[in-house]
Amino acid sequence: MSTLERSIVHMDLDTFFVSCERLMDSQLEGKPILIGGTSDRGVVASCSYEARKFGVHSAMPMRMAKQLCPEAIVLRGNSGIYTKFSKQVTDVVNESVPLYEKSSIDEFYIDLTGTDKFFGCHQLASELRKKIMKETGLPISFGLSVNKTVSKIATGEAKPNNEMKINSGTEKFFLAPLSVRKIPMVGEKTYNILCDLGIKRIKTVQEMPIDMMTKVFGKQGSGIWKKANGIDNSPVVKYHERKSISTENTFEKDTTDLEKLKSNIVAMTESLIFQLRRSNKLTACITFKIRYSDFQTYTKQKKIAYSSADHAILPVVMELYKSLYQRRLLVRLIGIKFSDLVGGGQQINLFEDNAKMINLYHAMDKMRERYGDKAVVRAVTMPPKPPNPQRGNP
Repeated sequence: MSTLERSIVHMDLDTFFVSCERLMDSQLEGKPILIGGTSDRGVVASCSYEARKFGVHSAMPMRMAKQLCPEAIVLRGNSGIYTKFSKQVTDVVNESVPLYEKSSIDEFYIDLTGTDKFFGCHQLASELRKKIMKETGLPISFGLSVNKTVSKIATGEAKPNNEMKINSGTEKFFLAPLSVRKIPMVGEKTYNILCDLGIKRIKTVQEMPIDMMTKVFGKQGSGIWKKANGIDNSPVVKYHERKSISTENTFEKDTTDLEKLKSNIVAMTESLIFQLRRSNKLTACITFKIRYSDFQTYTKQKKIAYSSADHAILPVVMELYKSLYQRRLLVRLIGIKFSDLVGGGQQINLFEDNAKMINLYHAMDKMRERYGDKAVVRAVTMPPKPPNPQRGNP
């Protein structure tokens, strides 16, 4: 029995943050827009097509972007509003298709395999795109093919505000003339190495033996070769809005020690936030749990704008803790949970006014990756040092 050929759609909201801002202020239509940290030390999180014509791109220092495009309107960005619009689009997708994966705040993979016998997958995808635009007012593009990689690349080629179908059997032909930069797993560093080797077009990778790619890039090399040849069997993973990560700590001895409680809460929160950033995720819901010595348990949660930043999440956790804590009772257990997770952490983090903060998080996470979760911690989580008897009074 032959395997049913897959029909995978990749949908991506065009310049999502800019489009949201334009929905709220029509005077921004047709103008060059920069969204991100508004100070000179800030970074561009998103920019309009009008600004891109001047060479501006995301992750560029804001100071450089303003030099390239002095007429640009610079906006701070509002992740709360973008979260709301993202939810609206998700609701439309959810009620329209049987299986979808929300891979970031502004993009989706949809598996329409088997539906072609009823209406035709391309027609279904086109109707869904029109429905999203009608109900949310946001422009959206899509690519349709037999797998996720080719569909994602096709979406990029279809933009802005358009659609593209790659017929089965033509994947290699479609990919061949494109830049190797279009391959989803090729970042800046890998791209530069490929260019140094004289590999600039996907066609060149297609013609290379897979063994050679593996020799140069290791395991990643075979992945690049497969994607370049339009090979990708990864499934569309069903999206669950309530997907979460959590941690709990039961104290060896019930406590009312405020410093101990605070230290544990900060350490637990930092560890969870690191997990978010490591997997490029954002959370939109924080839950705090406390259990007293009489086993009475209380939980409280708060919705937030999508974030994976310590300074945005930690104060919310402390606020929830303070609202639940009853000083006269011994605490047995504390727990923290982040839910409503989506991908796309890097983009949202670029709203930070100061690139220094982003670089600090990157440096901290790099050290944790190398030396373990506890390699970098806040001073409040560290036990006090015993006094040194050798030292005199200051």
